[in-house]
Amino acid sequence: MSQTDPLEDAVRASKAPAIARAAAVLRLLGKRGSPMGVQAVARELGLVPSTCLYVLRALVAEEFVAFDPDTKRYALDAGVLTLARGWLKRDQFNDLAQGPLDRISREFGLTTLGVQVFGLDHIIVTAMAEASEAFQLSTQVGSRFPALVSATGRCIAAFGTRDLEGLRPRFEALRWDLAPSWEEWCAQVAEARQTGVAVDEGHYIAGVTVIAAPVWKGGRGNGVPTHALVAIGIGATLRGEMERVKQALVGAARSLSDHLAG
Repeated sequence: MSQTDPLEDAVRASKAPAIARAAAVLRLLGKRGSPMGVQAVARELGLVPSTCLYVLRALVAEEFVAFDPDTKRYALDAGVLTLARGWLKRDQFNDLAQGPLDRISREFGLTTLGVQVFGLDHIIVTAMAEASEAFQLSTQVGSRFPALVSATGRCIAAFGTRDLEGLRPRFEALRWDLAPSWEEWCAQVAEARQTGVAVDEGHYIAGVTVIAAPVWKGGRGNGVPTHALVAIGIGATLRGEMERVKQALVGAARSLSDHLAG
């Protein structure tokens, strides 16, 4: 799968391709964190340079992107904060999740995340607590990942659909350090459905264990999980605390689901 395939697919599927391109440009500039020129943005996204320039100029006019006339480079502008602030004010999950994330992170020395689930497409990190230990996951709020990857993906598959075979093409497109077999992954999905918690031991990131528990905005078990709580640590260090971490995550996730439903 080429690097431009996700954008090409989004543009083809979108009823507003200009918006799909604009969103891709904003994500790229946010991910890079440093100013980029038109040619670099166009090359990265597989856009025609003239089309890319048109999108960038439109985003500059809306104050979502800033243009430096000296360097001829573009970067995110303060206008994106207005959108982010409005979303943060109305999103109850982040306020409720931060306390449990902080507590679990401190107790077990783990990096913990709160993620929002966008169907079977992707998840986005919306809250996090960093471990005080030497190991820290290189991620940040706003990071975006394929929905079915790692432990969170097993939760989404376990509680989001009964048709696992229909997920196979998505599974085969995922990137892992040590990919599980399809049969192994399906067995782990079934275990997550039974226990309410999923574990990825070194498959997504070699040597790293990821544990995830699903959260429902409409109440436990009501449709597809809308969020998840995630704990991440070095596999060898975490192994002795695995059951306690699982219990802590499941308990926090259930409590959050009840609060969000109420």
